[in-house]
Amino acid sequence: MFNFGSKILLLFLLAFPCGLISIGQVSADTKSAENTDPDTAVDEEEDEDVLVEEDQMQTSESDDNVDEDSEAGEKSLSSHSDADTTIIFMTGEEFPANEIVRFLVGFTNKGTQDFIVQSLEASFRYPQDFQFYIQNFTALPLNTVVQPEKQASFEYSFIPAQPMAGRPFGLVILLSYLDNEGNMFQTAIYNQTVTITEREEGLDGETIFMYVFLVGLVALMLFGLYQVLETRTKKRMSVKIETGTAGINDVDISWIPQETLNVMNKASPKTSPRKRTKRAAGVDQ
Repeated sequence: MFNFGSKILLLFLLAFPCGLISIGQVSADTKSAENTDPDTAVDEEEDEDVLVEEDQMQTSESDDNVDEDSEAGEKSLSSHSDADTTIIFMTGEEFPANEIVRFLVGFTNKGTQDFIVQSLEASFRYPQDFQFYIQNFTALPLNTVVQPEKQASFEYSFIPAQPMAGRPFGLVILLSYLDNEGNMFQTAIYNQTVTITEREEGLDGETIFMYVFLVGLVALMLFGLYQVLETRTKKRMSVKIETGTAGINDVDISWIPQETLNVMNKASPKTSPRKRTKRAAGVDQ
């Protein structure tokens, strides 16, 4: 009994300090959370308000800049009342892909001040949204002064891309010019949807390649058919070669009469070359 009580007392002495330490940490954390400085919180709120106001000011400034840019763009796209423009397509109203399209632009000054024609440009745009560029061509610098009651003409050319064939696009042709005061004007000479056509040619690279491929394929098939027929004819025309007997002993000559055999032996004696020469010498003597 004494041993059991001493063990319980020992466990109590070990657990009590640990419990005090944990309770002290929890109380210290709660006090530090409660004793936060209100001045710092106010400063943080003020900083957040300042950041929000700065963001609003920046967004308002950006909106103002966008409005100014749009207004400037609208002003630049406007044309002058004293300027008159015309356009004539030298290659017709068709626009073949990968072919040169030429046109002439006429500019007439109907006012009392000079105009300085700066540049001429053209571009293909998306037909549903003309602000989206598909193919933008190089602007042609002109820097030509057109006096009052005078006219000037300018030539421009471009080549539609081959992948655009067979599809509609918006063609926009712009002429930019200045007045004596330096004000910028821009006239949309042509602003319509056109269809890029594909010119039918006799032979192109793809067609030639296809024909060459077909010819080679046909030649290969004919060569294979010739090889098959040749092997079959060789098998059919195979000749059986019969080999003769090696000697007269292998032949059955019992049915031949003895007189005939004697005549045959006399006609073709089987003698050696030495006997033949001796016989020939005796005949000579």
